[in-house]
Parts: sequence; structure tokens; C-alpha cells
Amino acid sequence: MDHKTLLRLAKTHGTPLFVVDHKVLRENYLQFRKHMPRVQVYFAVKANSDPEIVKTFYEAGASFDVASVAEFLTVHALIKHLPAKQRQDFIWDKIIYANPIKAIETLQQLDPYKPLVTYDNHEEVVKIARYAPHSGLVLRLRVPNTGSMVELSSKFGALPGEAVDLIAFAHNNKLVVEGLSFHVGSQCTNPQNYVQALHLAASIFAEAKSRGFDLKLLDIGGGFPAHYDATVPAFKSLAKTINAELDRLFPAPIEILAEPGRFLVASAATAVAKIIGKAVRGGKLCYYLDDGVYHTFSGVIFDHCQYHLQSFKKAPTQLCSVFGPTCDALDTISLAEQLPDLDLGEYVFSENIGAYSAASSTSFNGFPPAKVIHLNQ
Repeated sequence: MDHKTLLRLAKTHGTPLFVVDHKVLRENYLQFRKHMPRVQVYFAVKANSDPEIVKTFYEAGASFDVASVAEFLTVHALIKHLPAKQRQDFIWDKIIYANPIKAIETLQQLDPYKPLVTYDNHEEVVKIARYAPHSGLVLRLRVPNTGSMVELSSKFGALPGEAVDLIAFAHNNKLVVEGLSFHVGSQCTNPQNYVQALHLAASIFAEAKSRGFDLKLLDIGGGFPAHYDATVPAFKSLAKTINAELDRLFPAPIEILAEPGRFLVASAATAVAKIIGKAVRGGKLCYYLDDGVYHTFSGVIFDHCQYHLQSFKKAPTQLCSVFGPTCDALDTISLAEQLPDLDLGEYVFSENIGAYSAASSTSFNGFPPAKVIHLNQ
């Protein structure tokens, strides 16, 4: 993002700022579609649930993976202008409720929409059958998460050996299982996670068919890595590997879905913060910003992600510590940033911070979250 624009916005609106470039959102979406043309994109709203971001992806043609009623309603609000028939078809075409565990109240709210929902255990089937019997089901599988920045299989996913029995159990409860899903872990840089998961899913498709269950769709989840640095493999290469396995193992008319989140939004946002404090501790320069890990930099804690800071000033740098504005020592952005000698009131910025950042902001200590600025809408 242009540095002059960032400085102008900071001086105009104050800081902290979270600046979203919608041109980059659209470019990322088109890149995904270009390299994986068979796959329908279901944007993982949890990555950044800002309604303006959701609207941009909707207008670009995306569908959506939601994991709460609030996220569901954010997406559903976009259908008001559609004709009645399209509104009826909207949920199946545009939304998958991909949280395998749902509260009874959630199921009751979802049922009138005849939603597509995931599950991974017997208790969830019983609950869905009672409180959301109009749902279509997708069975989530447990798959390897080796090499992913955030693993998810310890919390969700049916074991392969119980998968077809869980499909049969759903059918016995008068529910229809439409297909399978999996998630290889967030920021997955190991292509073999996808390869192994696809082989596993293919074997379950075959076993299910042998027992009379004809599955129609496969949701290959998220995990597609954002290009934070040169160590991240090119998306084009990962897509080539996945496409080859999809075409070999899942011929048409099986529908393929994916739930990219980080890949679509990470590179589209930049945080701008102001230096509000400065000290030397143990011979090391320390900066204090008006943004921190309870706000835009929450990914340092929750997402195992390190967002590097840059200065608008061109000058020699030194090793610094950088802290957020709260009174909590946990509010540590970094203990190893290379920054120049800056004055109070000067600005720093952090790129590639669009995913799992502002989405987790709080008002801890009474400090408000960063103001969101949208560009190129």
C-alpha cells in the first residue's frame, strides 16, 4: 500500500488505523479462481467479518463459510435485493455453516433457512435431527495438520473408520448427508496435507457408495497460505498439486468447495500506529504504540503470527522491543524488531495484517479498536 496514502490517512483520521484495500481483495479472489477454476470459493468469514469485506467478495461471486449466527446474518443481509426464488436458493448456493458443533439455539435459528451444516459425531446428529431437521449435512473428517501454523484436527473431525457409520446414522435419523469436508490446518505450507486428505476422502466416498450413500460434494476447507514472506510456497504450485488430485479422484459431477480465509484477506490490510511512549530498558530501545495484541496485533497471541513493523523514516535501524498501550505485560507485539530511532508521535506500519487481527480486537483497559478505513470499494 502506498506509504504517502497511509501517512495521509493517519494524519486525517488519527491512529490506530486498519486500512483495507478492496482492490487487493478482488485480486486475491481472482487469483484463487484462476488457479483453481473447478473450486467454488466459500470465503471463511471468521478471517475478517467486516461487512464491507463480505460485500466485496459477494459482488465478486464468492460464497461463504460461516461459523456463528452473527456471521450467517452478515452474509444473509446481502440477499434483500434478490428475487424471491433466488432468496430461497441462496443458502445452499452461498452459505455453509461449517462449525461442527452448534448450540441448540443456533440450530433453531438456522432451521427455517434449510441450511447446509457440518457435523462430526453422533450427538450432533441427534441434535440436528431434533432442532434443525431441514438441514443438509456435510461430514467433517479428521485429517493430518502437519506443518500448518494452526492445527484444528485435535478439536474437530470424525475418524476415518467411523465416517460411513456416521453417514448411515444421519440417514437413520431422516437427515441427508450431502458430502464430506476436511481442514488441513491454517496457513498450511505442506501440500501433502491436502494430498493425504483427498486420498482419505476418496476412499470414504467409495465406501459410502458401496453402502448405498451417493455423496455429491467435497469441501476441501481452508489453510491456503498467505504470502507473508519468501518461505511460503507459491499458491500456483499448491493449486497445481491439489487440482491434479481432485481431477483424478473426484470426477464431475462431484461439486468441490473450499473455504479460503487468510489467503483472501491477509495481504489486503495494513495497520498504522503511533508511538506514544519510548524508553531504554537493559540497554534496549523500547517503543509503546497505540495499538497492540488486544487489538489489531491479536494474531501474535491467537494466530501464532508475527507481524513485522516498519517505519516511514529512512534511517539506520537497531533491535527494539515494541509494546501495546495496555497495562498488561502480555501486550507485547515483538521483542525483536528492526526500527530506527523514532520520536514520540511518529508512525509505524505493519503490512499483511488483514486476517485474524482486527477480527479479534477487544476494548481491554478501555482502549478502543483501530478505526477501519476502506479503499477502492
